[in-house]
Amino acid sequence: MARIGVIGSKGAMGQALDEVIAASTHTLAGGIDKGGDAAGLADASDVLVDFSAPAALCANLHAAIGAGIPIVIGTTGLEDKNHSSIDEAARVVPVLQTGNTSLGVTLLAHLVREAASRLGPDWDIEIVEMHHRRKVDAPSGTALLLGEAAASGRGIELAGHSERGRDGHTGARTEGAIGFAALRGGTVAGEHSVILAGEEERITLAHSAENRSIFARGAVRAAEWLIGRKAGRYTMDKVLGI
Repeated sequence: MARIGVIGSKGAMGQALDEVIAASTHTLAGGIDKGGDAAGLADASDVLVDFSAPAALCANLHAAIGAGIPIVIGTTGLEDKNHSSIDEAARVVPVLQTGNTSLGVTLLAHLVREAASRLGPDWDIEIVEMHHRRKVDAPSGTALLLGEAAASGRGIELAGHSERGRDGHTGARTEGAIGFAALRGGTVAGEHSVILAGEEERITLAHSAENRSIFARGAVRAAEWLIGRKAGRYTMDKVLGI
């Protein structure tokens, strides 16, 4: 049984985590939101789960380091400087960072990586995602995770092969590019499709999230797995053993 501290407790994911933790064998060590005492929460916890905002990440990592406990980061919209901070923290404590804590999405990314590695660059890859109207970042963290999986399968860097926001006379599609399209509306928890389009055939790999509780359950499983690990940076793949 672990004491789990939730950062971003007033958000939709924070509330979902409260419910999942309450139904588990673990206990909620407490929760904080903007302006809360991350260090105090860390001292009372065995592991932290962070679904807050990129601007709060540095302070949350320092809190985990100060208490010597692991931290699961599900916050999306991270920039290069955030990833640098995560790399530094991972030298001291176990850190699991992911664009999506769903176990189903984790397996989907594995399948996308495998498909991309076995099909040539003449197979076009397009990633389509849809989320609720209040989501502020695009493409979603999950879409980028899937894009990274596709790029990894092809042995290329996503940053140099990404196409986004097509509009107007864009010219022909670049061979080997990985395209993104983001849709927003309603209360959609999250839908992602990866389309691999070849000559006269298509493969579509997809995942639909029906409720945010799937992300909360995955985050709790990740927190369980992370406790007792050596310092380092981990992914959800390790949680599933793939």
